[in-house]
Amino acid sequence: MAGLLSGLEQFGLNNLENMDLYEAPKKADEGGEGGQPAVHTVQEQDFLFDKSFTCPLCDREFKARTVKIGKAKLAGSDLDLRPRYEQIDMLKYDVIMCPSCGYASLSRFFKYLTSPQAKNIQQKISSTFKPQKETSETYTYDEALERYKLALANAIVKQAKTSEKAYICLKTAWLLRGKAEHLDPEQPDYEEQKKKCQEEEDEFLRNALEGFLAARQAESFPMCGMDEPTVDFLISVTAMRFEQYDVASRLISNLVASKSVNPRMRDKARDVKDMIVKKIKEKNAASRK
Repeated sequence: MAGLLSGLEQFGLNNLENMDLYEAPKKADEGGEGGQPAVHTVQEQDFLFDKSFTCPLCDREFKARTVKIGKAKLAGSDLDLRPRYEQIDMLKYDVIMCPSCGYASLSRFFKYLTSPQAKNIQQKISSTFKPQKETSETYTYDEALERYKLALANAIVKQAKTSEKAYICLKTAWLLRGKAEHLDPEQPDYEEQKKKCQEEEDEFLRNALEGFLAARQAESFPMCGMDEPTVDFLISVTAMRFEQYDVASRLISNLVASKSVNPRMRDKARDVKDMIVKKIKEKNAASRK
């Protein structure tokens, strides 16, 4: 667990590293050459604005970097449904953090906090949290990762639903994948940093898989805004990644056979089923050598 929550020292929360994750069940240039307006190069900050929030824990108002609705264009998605946008990684801006008390959460969960949850966060996070100041126009991947880890720590402390913790792990893994894709190959430690990102991504994905499998048995749908077929597809793809072919095969086969699943999802499920069959054959062939 230390790996999942490492790096919270700057918030004054290094005492939280050993918690268990799952309990038992800009302005445009004025002008260019010849007096013609210069062509504005789109930058990450062009997609952002400072949105005001009121912290449900300490009741203080603050501003956080937020992506403008409809500004970013979806470029596609990975097999495990990680969205990819043109010119910005929106995942970097999905954690809202109160800079005064340390309460942090994914945006979809930020407003919802019960009295017992607030008490736990005040005792275990706010009491030692070091107030932060936002000075940059954008978040680096490392800054975004720190925010995600703080959100995960909050989720553990407030005893959030298993699905919420799994969802944070999933999105943190996606963020680490984005960080790896934006590493500079010319840097002398490129391979080392890439390997580190891969290892961390795998750790978060394994915990996401564990959490979603548990939540699927105990919680109702929709789950973190996802319906049952979407969660089952996500579990199948992640299980396949870690060679848990029994889990992956069972769930993906159910999706292919279900008449209630939309055609697009069913087609994607068929593709994944073919991948699983191929991987099983390759594994069996390798074991016979």
